[in-house]
Amino acid sequence: MKLLLPIVFLRAFFAAAMRIAVLALALRSRGLRAGAAVLLAATALPALAALPVDRIKLPPGFHIAVLSDAVPSARAMALSPKGILYIGSLDGHVYALELQNGRVTARHVIASGLETPAGVAWHDGALYVSEVSKIVRFDAIDTHLNDPPNPAVVIDTLPTETHHGWKFIAFGPDGKLYVPQGAPCNVCLKDRNRFALIGRMNPDGSHYEVVARGIRNSVGLAWHPVTHELWFTDNGRDLLGDDVPDDKLNRAPRAGMDFGFPYCHGGDTPDPEFGKDHPCSAFTPPVVKLGAHVAALGMRFYSGSMFPPAYRNSIFIAEHGSWNRSKKIGYRVVHVTTDPDGSNARQQVFAEGWLQSGESEWGRPADVLPLPDGSLLISDDYAGAVYRVTYSAP
Repeated sequence: MKLLLPIVFLRAFFAAAMRIAVLALALRSRGLRAGAAVLLAATALPALAALPVDRIKLPPGFHIAVLSDAVPSARAMALSPKGILYIGSLDGHVYALELQNGRVTARHVIASGLETPAGVAWHDGALYVSEVSKIVRFDAIDTHLNDPPNPAVVIDTLPTETHHGWKFIAFGPDGKLYVPQGAPCNVCLKDRNRFALIGRMNPDGSHYEVVARGIRNSVGLAWHPVTHELWFTDNGRDLLGDDVPDDKLNRAPRAGMDFGFPYCHGGDTPDPEFGKDHPCSAFTPPVVKLGAHVAALGMRFYSGSMFPPAYRNSIFIAEHGSWNRSKKIGYRVVHVTTDPDGSNARQQVFAEGWLQSGESEWGRPADVLPLPDGSLLISDDYAGAVYRVTYSAP
């Protein structure tokens, strides 16, 4: 436990040094276009302190290792067919890791100076990146990691509010880009056609429409491998106590559903200010109540073959962890199994150990991503790392 503070200090120092290096190189070369990347190293730079992954507990047969510890503020992840892992961040950068046989062979910064580019999505040879008020696109980026093009603007009319303004984005089976737009507050009643929703649009930004409303802040969404229905996480409001309301895992089998915010929270908790005349029974309840303040972020369905058969078509959720609770909770990855219609849902802790018994954390999971080989990636914005989970029969 006494080593945690030095480790956290060194991680913060390393992240700051990386940002300074990127800025210095950009200023030295005025010919670089805004957002163009600098290749920092052919291989990942050495860490100043090893991350204590041996503290992470997994079910028998599962193993975790650090894929990279040089991705400051790592958030959402997307993989191209060529095997390039793209990672959004909260610090203005977008990273690219070239992967081969489960290892990083090269690391790139393909963009800098963006406004909280937390979300990344791959579609038709291009990388889409979310900013607070817009979505940009990097064309043919796989073959231009050393000299990325200027980003093309897909849409720039999204809300400018920064509260819950960073966005997880993903392409659905319908070929459309799905973009959550969080509530610009803890709890408030704003334009429900603009805030607290999930919207979608064509890849070129046209034909925007609202898919679902009443969603305080979704930072993870995916589609069921069999039914192709939309599922997503949602963060509950604060300041109602330690144990209410729950964060949620939701299912939206059709467009136009309402999940209750700001009138109802967690599926069963009326809001003290806005809940009058809006009973919780009027809204779609969650598939799973995940617990209050766990901060459920990235979620994905697992359809690989490396893990045991019981994991197929189940869900992994990254819980970023509470900041607003007398005893911290979250800081883990949970595993959820359900029937395709959301019934018979069960959840259990899959990976934990980022939060120590003394209420001190050394990492915070932000996203999960299954790889084609069946392994599972976990991003960690606090430690600036990406981990890889594998399985071999015990």
